[in-house]
Amino acid sequence: MAQNITPKLSTLQIEKFDYRAVYAKYGRARYISHLDFMRSMQRIIKRSRLPVWHTQGFNPHVYIMFPLALPLGTDSRVEIMDLALTEKLSNEQVRKQLGEKCPEGIEIISVSQPVHKHTEIKYAEYDIKFKPSIPAQECLDKWNGFMSLERIEIEKRTKKKTVNLVDIKPHITVISAQTQGEQVALQMRLPAGNDFNLNTNVVLDAFFERYGIEFETICTLRTKIALENGESFT
Repeated sequence: MAQNITPKLSTLQIEKFDYRAVYAKYGRARYISHLDFMRSMQRIIKRSRLPVWHTQGFNPHVYIMFPLALPLGTDSRVEIMDLALTEKLSNEQVRKQLGEKCPEGIEIISVSQPVHKHTEIKYAEYDIKFKPSIPAQECLDKWNGFMSLERIEIEKRTKKKTVNLVDIKPHITVISAQTQGEQVALQMRLPAGNDFNLNTNVVLDAFFERYGIEFETICTLRTKIALENGESFT
């Protein structure tokens, strides 16, 4: 006869206090993959000795959530991590204890209580600067022509391992485009969140490939995570 096995302490209800941390990831830390960063943050939380809340069940683990992955190689000062504690502490105390254990390139900017749900994230904004292999003004002219195309199609692999062409043009909002010395400086808004994500690398790769342009240096900074109405998620 099958036994009804239930987790130990399954009836024990531990009070949970939710916090939302805004953090920066830059410098050498920009090259830490999202999965490795999640593991690193778990170790940071454990070393902070905060009374962290663990998930309940057969395999309890530290509760942390990241609503949006940061593309590899991208800097940011607006990243978000949700965590839960078993004691109510001040926001500043949580920020300080976490911040003291962060390595170079990871910085806890602020801590507050969550207001918006992760599903409300719709956009992310980026500043991009790169030095192209051709004169900056010539590259900027080609970029403007690129954004004037009726369609910008990329190949996207489906779950069934087939390849479809997807038009990303309607999803790209260019806030500004200009030259800065030998560099091209772009500001753009791209979709992010549960519905659809568009990586800056995908847009730039499509541009570089179309015109056969290479770049000597490139720097990408995420500047904002936004709601449908443009308001900052944080």
